[in-house]
Amino acid sequence: MFDKYFIPVIKWPLNAAAKPLLAKGVTANQITVIGFVVGMLGVVALTQALYGVALIAILINRIFDGLDGAVARLNGSASDAGGYLDIVLDFIFYSAIVFGFAVANPEHHALAAAFLIFSFMGTGSSFLAFSVMAAKRGIEQLDYGKKSLYFLGGITEGAETIGCFVLMCLWPDEFAIIAVVFGLLCWVTTGTRIWAAYRMLSKADL
Repeated sequence: MFDKYFIPVIKWPLNAAAKPLLAKGVTANQITVIGFVVGMLGVVALTQALYGVALIAILINRIFDGLDGAVARLNGSASDAGGYLDIVLDFIFYSAIVFGFAVANPEHHALAAAFLIFSFMGTGSSFLAFSVMAAKRGIEQLDYGKKSLYFLGGITEGAETIGCFVLMCLWPDEFAIIAVVFGLLCWVTTGTRIWAAYRMLSKADL
């Protein structure tokens, strides 16, 4: 919901941070992989209930997720392979964070975590399936800037998901409530995406 407003704000600092990395020969894909590894270390921290450490790792992961795109754009190395790697690792990271909370306290967190991962399947599949169809038909949407995949909006996008993770790390005892509420919002997003995508593709079929 807020991504299309948030992304232009962080574009300048990301570009500024990307320039010295470019000068040292760091590639976008290297940043993607390093960010993912840091994110997975955050998952390990979660399983040990080290929520402060996990929060730092989550934020670093998200910064790197922005930096890889900035580096790719600045040196003209944006590619389908890089976009594929980025989105796949992002989806693994999102689900892994929720899994980490479940492992930390299975008695109180497991059911809510399962529901949230189930909800992520709805938002992820509705987004990715439409991206495939949009690419076939040459449909473009630039509200989020130049991306490897077509982005369908919703009330639970990247900024909201990270905000959810931050709240969980700050108030882990409230994980179940936060997870269920966010999961329900994910289903609202899924429903609106299916409706919007089906209408758009139906018109394209005429």
